[in-house]
Amino acid sequence: MHIAMLSPIAWRTPPRHYGPWENVASLITEGLVSRGHKVTLFATGDSETGGTLHAVCPRGYEEDRSLIPKVWECLHISELFDHAGLFDIIHNNFDFLPLTYAGLTTTPVVTTIHGFSSPGILPVYKKYNGKTFYVSISDADRSPDLDYIETIHHGIDIRQFDFRAESEGYLLFFGRFHHDKGAKEAIEIARACGRKLVMAGIIQDEDYFQKHVKPFIDDRQVIYAGSVGPEKRNDLLGKAAALLHPINFNEPFGLSVIESMACGTPVIAMNRGSMSELIQDGKNGFLISNTDEAIKAVARVKGIDRAFCRKTVEDNFTIDIMVEKYIAVYEQLLEKTNREDQRPWGFYEILSDSPNHKIKCINVYPGGRLSYQRHFRRSEHWYVISGKAVVTKNGEEIERGPGQAIDLPVGTWHRVRNPGSKNTVFIEVQTGDYFGEDDIERSEDDYNRV
Repeated sequence: MHIAMLSPIAWRTPPRHYGPWENVASLITEGLVSRGHKVTLFATGDSETGGTLHAVCPRGYEEDRSLIPKVWECLHISELFDHAGLFDIIHNNFDFLPLTYAGLTTTPVVTTIHGFSSPGILPVYKKYNGKTFYVSISDADRSPDLDYIETIHHGIDIRQFDFRAESEGYLLFFGRFHHDKGAKEAIEIARACGRKLVMAGIIQDEDYFQKHVKPFIDDRQVIYAGSVGPEKRNDLLGKAAALLHPINFNEPFGLSVIESMACGTPVIAMNRGSMSELIQDGKNGFLISNTDEAIKAVARVKGIDRAFCRKTVEDNFTIDIMVEKYIAVYEQLLEKTNREDQRPWGFYEILSDSPNHKIKCINVYPGGRLSYQRHFRRSEHWYVISGKAVVTKNGEEIERGPGQAIDLPVGTWHRVRNPGSKNTVFIEVQTGDYFGEDDIERSEDDYNRV
């Protein structure tokens, strides 16, 4: 199975610090590669992967403000769809824009919907509902207007998170500094409890940060640690007594929640969005409705079994679990779509289909070859566009390259082989009175179709 993984390009994949969608795209990619699947990751040029990296955008546009986001997004997405025929599955982690390209290919497209930024984007998803496939990241984040093939919770590489049986007593806020994430409320909760609060994350809303956060940073009770990378994240999460997650929106998932529990740290979260799917109230954290309840929950965190927090992640939210579920989805897609244009040796695209002729563009993978065959009701003319072709015609091997052609009259035994390291691409013009696939007699075949 060859999967094209489309990651966003706001940040590197995997991200250095922030970039949740890029992070998930990376985790799925590496999980698939470790299982022997062929994956081409479409991401920024500085991205890292065990698969094949395909990039047109050099860096994340949030890391290099000289890059115009829409320009590079268009180049990035179109680059994948220009090569769509090479893949068995296209996995879109880039929100709604790539859906507008989906009609240009017969390759199945599955989109992980990482959340709806606003109801205003729903018309795009609704237009392609039933034409592509959607995966939700929580049951809470499903739209009643859309059909979904599966809900797959995010998984993390649990090896990156060290379990700590004891904390150092401080509270932690870990997320974007934005009204949605509740940084202001986290400060209110910590101050009311008289507990030290460490805060980490990117400043997404500068005005919000200046008004509601910065005035309280004193490097004693409220400490700002900045936007931290994986190593510091592991340290901060593991040493915290609890993660404060007083969100002001219906969060689709919440990676920091399971990352915290992976370290053994319970989570105190506003009971909105997907939180009830991640947190078992009183067992690995607390689901609260307001800051007063959060303050009471802080006093109860010592009663939480930190080992149970870790076990919650091990049993439900690992890369292995997530990747196996995505593989099952890919297999469903291939069964549902049953693409006639895919073959073991390559693929083709029909350019014209008329009563007296049929034209195909055929791609043969490196090392691939078609069956040795002949037709009784059509002749064929092959014109090589790119790559190398070795054509066997009635037992004679003939080499052809770009710009060269060969005629195969009715009844001619023939096959083509790709001896090169890149796809052989050629145009096949069929003429005659019948062009069905049953007008084939095979004498040799690598795929047991004789």
